[in-house]
Amino acid sequence: MSRILPIFFLMSLVLSVSSARAQNTDTDEDKYSTVTTYGVTTNTNSGILGGFVFRHSKVLPNLFQGKRQFRYMALEIVNVKHPKEVQSQTPYSGQRYVYNKQNYLFVVRPQYGREVSLFTRNADEGVAINGILAVGPSIGIIKPYYVQYSTSPGQVDTRPFDPTLQPELIVGSGSFFQGFSESKLTVGLNFKAAVSFELSAFRNNMTGLEIGFLAEAFPKEVVIMNNANNRSVYTSGFITLYFGNKK
Repeated sequence: MSRILPIFFLMSLVLSVSSARAQNTDTDEDKYSTVTTYGVTTNTNSGILGGFVFRHSKVLPNLFQGKRQFRYMALEIVNVKHPKEVQSQTPYSGQRYVYNKQNYLFVVRPQYGREVSLFTRNADEGVAINGILAVGPSIGIIKPYYVQYSTSPGQVDTRPFDPTLQPELIVGSGSFFQGFSESKLTVGLNFKAAVSFELSAFRNNMTGLEIGFLAEAFPKEVVIMNNANNRSVYTSGFITLYFGNKK
């Protein structure tokens, strides 16, 4: 909750400022039919860099309550972390690792939905605000977390985290790329509600923020941490910084 509150505050602040500057009707209103953007995202279930996002919106011929609406499509690739993941440092090598971490959880999220123009911008200035609702499958990739163990003097063995071994034997974490061949898949569903702020001052190139909340559910509990409360349902607040162009 302490991590979600700042997102609430930021959303409220930007909404209040943007509403004052945005213009609903203007003879020089910014008009476009497609938007393609790429971005990076962070959320309350990740570190500073949560993942990467591709977004594409295409205008629809019919209006939604008098406002322009778009077909919204997105693809997110994110790393989902457990709240109890804490970096530790080994006393021998000084390397860092996460004790009790058993698996990584990477999620690929294709999303489809609607984007509605709440406030349009002047072609040369202002801020555009759009509302977004989208759903889609969550393809979870569960990859073992590899750890280096000192099994005998001068001998280091790299293997998936083993809770039966003493923590004093840990030398450090294994390579990030180890274990992909042993990954397991799980498929769930996700739902996203967001507000998009276009902050760019250029007509064809754009920069913006997408701020919102996401919920996803898997058919069974995904074990990220050993001896911890793992879940099958995840909720998060997120901020995505995106760049792209419109035509």
